[in-house]
Amino acid sequence: MPRIMAIDYGLKRVGLAVTDPNRIIASALDTVPSHEAISFISNYCEKESVECFVVGEPKQMDYTPSEITPHIEAFIKQLKKKFPDIRVERVDERFSSKIAAQAILMSGVKKMQRRNKSLVDQTSAVILLQSWMEANSN
Repeated sequence: MPRIMAIDYGLKRVGLAVTDPNRIIASALDTVPSHEAISFISNYCEKESVECFVVGEPKQMDYTPSEITPHIEAFIKQLKKKFPDIRVERVDERFSSKIAAQAILMSGVKKMQRRNKSLVDQTSAVILLQSWMEANSN
């Protein structure tokens, strides 16, 4: 079964997570610089079958789009152009970074490692993917 890939897009870094082939577990994949994301995803898709990209949709507390929304929409446009046969779905990512930071703290990661923003980005992508999986379970 093809995997599902979650993408937590940021202006500097992109956190990535994927399901296992049976779509039971969401796991952190990597964090890459934003300008390298399409290339990284392309290389991954050459090795693994991906059916869907789940991209975080940041919103303000009043549900209006956040400041980064135009950048994410431009990224999605590139994604759809490069991978026309892979569908793209959006998932609300409000609080995902805060939830990720809390999960990292509770997991016992040392203080210096908690400052690693790449770890937060990857964990946020896992949270996005788990959220999508729960919403789409049959």
